[in-house]
Amino acid sequence: MAGGIRHNVSDDELQENHEINVTPFIDVMLVLLIIFMVAAPLATVDINVDLPASTATPAPRPDQPVYLTLKDDKSIAIGNDTMTRDSLGQFLDQKTTGNKETRIFLRADKAVDYGSLMDLMNALRDHGYLKIALVGLESAPLAPKGESAQ
Repeated sequence: MAGGIRHNVSDDELQENHEINVTPFIDVMLVLLIIFMVAAPLATVDINVDLPASTATPAPRPDQPVYLTLKDDKSIAIGNDTMTRDSLGQFLDQKTTGNKETRIFLRADKAVDYGSLMDLMNALRDHGYLKIALVGLESAPLAPKGESAQ
């Protein structure tokens, strides 16, 4: 208890009780624990992808990059060679000489839905290729507000 009264002590001899009530503190800590337990799984991502900002300086490209293209009809091509989804792993192993650390540059048509792109990325991961770079059109950085483009 925060304060107690003894019946056998007179009013002049009442002493203050200096105990801290920790029940509200425990309640707050339990609420915070539940919030973090719910929020932590939402913050994790299973697929590692390097996504550069559109205004970033382009990274140097390797001598012979491997471009994987997902066309609007959902067909897959490596370079200029079209292939089926079943032969993707074998074809990638041939292009990269079996080096799973090779960065794969992934291009997709604007008309391709997000689900098809994720299916292709999952297929790449299943074949052991974890270094995937998304390719987009490079654009000039936007001018700050107040400055007019000339």
